[in-house]
Amino acid sequence: MRLLLIRHGQTPSNVIGALDTAIPGPGLTDLGLEQADAVPEALVAEPIGAVFASTQLRAQLTAAPLAEARGLTVAIRSGLREVDAGDLEMRNDDEAVRVYMETVIAWADGDVDRRMPGAESGAEVYARYDEVIAEAAATGFPVVAIVSHGAIIRSWVGARAENVSADFSAEHSLSNTGVVVLEGTPEAGWRALTWMGQAIGGPALDDAAHAGPASETR
Repeated sequence: MRLLLIRHGQTPSNVIGALDTAIPGPGLTDLGLEQADAVPEALVAEPIGAVFASTQLRAQLTAAPLAEARGLTVAIRSGLREVDAGDLEMRNDDEAVRVYMETVIAWADGDVDRRMPGAESGAEVYARYDEVIAEAAATGFPVVAIVSHGAIIRSWVGARAENVSADFSAEHSLSNTGVVVLEGTPEAGWRALTWMGQAIGGPALDDAAHAGPASETR
């Protein structure tokens, strides 16, 4: 199957670079709503059979136009929520952002017992995300869209895709409504095909796709 992992549209907290991971969290900015409205056309060639989104409002608002365009109902799942920032919640200083991103990338590199300060471990995050991915695969649809969040998508893909390393995930951000396309199954494993439209293993991504500030993660 093909798995389309889509980051939500822009939020007010993205604009100020804040580690905003509470539930339900903020909605979308005017630009974020425009980004969400553009998703159906961007994915028009994909025969999407199901659309999932996290319990955070920004993901649901981003998923809504896509689901409506396909005549589908968004399946809302807690397991897709962003990595809890814990003690770093709502901070936007360089130190907080560094600790947050170093932690999620360490998980992708295998240190899943490491814990976000005051919050989840990598093992806990991946367990909840894997559960929803398995549910998506079990639908039997050839293509499923999952609207989630920047940090958890980058970390999970770095851990689960055979051709994406933790270093790659660290060096490449995922802009609002950016998409990572994977192929495979939970049993056989996953291989990333594209990251924000660029083929994995193809030409180097441009500077706009390189790791960015806090606004590029959640």
